[in-house]
Amino acid sequence: MSFDRSIKIAPSILSADFANFGAECRAIEAQGADWVHVDVMDGHFVPNITFGPATCAAIRPHIKGVMDVHLMIAPVDPYIEAFAKAGADIITAHVEAGPHIHRTMQAIRGAGAKAGVALNPATPAAAVEYLLDMVDLVCVMTVNPGFGGQKFIHSQVDKVRQLRAMIGDRPIHIEIDGGVDPTTAPLVASAGADVLVAGSAVFRGGSVSDPAPYGANIRAIRDAARA
Repeated sequence: MSFDRSIKIAPSILSADFANFGAECRAIEAQGADWVHVDVMDGHFVPNITFGPATCAAIRPHIKGVMDVHLMIAPVDPYIEAFAKAGADIITAHVEAGPHIHRTMQAIRGAGAKAGVALNPATPAAAVEYLLDMVDLVCVMTVNPGFGGQKFIHSQVDKVRQLRAMIGDRPIHIEIDGGVDPTTAPLVASAGADVLVAGSAVFRGGSVSDPAPYGANIRAIRDAARA
């Protein structure tokens, strides 16, 4: 992975057709997706259960670009190696998921993946201040984690601005996860975000047999963010 701050759209397969994950991954990349975002939930840290390492390993051959794995699980550390072996390019863990987030970031990098750290809406930007020299991505949750299709929390835009100032010239992506659409994309992009996770806003209206709407939705989000 090379680093740049151009706008990247990372569709979340949480909104894809679960029976056609491989084809869905191929379709969104063909329609312009930059990354493929995999939301891993355990029914403990968040009130939903989704995928595990086996799913990541199964879809990896269908993804040409970046597989961005977001672990909404606790504990995190025992599962890092499995997700790295499954082909995750980026593994993101939550500050709130355990007492030793610094160790978790070390473990992710030690497993050969890029390290991401995520912040829930009530967690301040300052929580990652002492992690910035060892992470590759900071994910700002703009909804409460656990379910797709939630309403964007506008107070998080200021958090993005704070993070952008804290990061300075470090090669760290700022990712936004939750409620991203053409209306909210320009708000977070202007504040300093460069990776936009979108689920329902990308997959709405399309399918594996009719993927053109995926492309239209991706372009709409990207164009709005660049405006």
